[in-house]
Amino acid sequence: MAGISEKRIAFLVEEGYEDLECWYPKIRLEEEGAETVVASSSAGVKKSKHGYPIEANYSAMELDVDSLDGVVIPGGTGSPDKLRRDEAVTDFVAEIDSQNKMVAMICHAGWVPISAGILEGRTATSYEAIEDDMVNAGVNYKDKSVVVDANLVSSRHPGDLPDFLKAIIEKLS
Repeated sequence: MAGISEKRIAFLVEEGYEDLECWYPKIRLEEEGAETVVASSSAGVKKSKHGYPIEANYSAMELDVDSLDGVVIPGGTGSPDKLRRDEAVTDFVAEIDSQNKMVAMICHAGWVPISAGILEGRTATSYEAIEDDMVNAGVNYKDKSVVVDANLVSSRHPGDLPDFLKAIIEKLS
């Protein structure tokens, strides 16, 4: 794919992230030649829902938006719920969006862009359990495997990962 090898993508995780929603996109983007970085509310090892660790090398405050081409926010109820309460995280997501860089979210990850205040008037999807949260945030909600609205890419759950990654790779190309 043209241009993917020059892309740098941040992944936002916290304790309780959904394993597949983090590792599948991370590995898939690296296979395409993109550089990935992992960030959280604070640097350090974060464990997934199933106990699998990932090293967050940066806190959200340390991320340089100008050096990045987008962000992927995996779901899992614990991780997005913790991330959305961190002002540095929501400020980072809002800044990525304001620069029209890719914001990709899956499952419960919609909570983070909701708290960043970037979803009103946008079209997106999420895990069914937070559909009301999305609608209450002003989202035109669609129950589809992947929804792309300008720089925003969203999917519902791990079963949507193939469509989610196709859309992400196309967005970054």
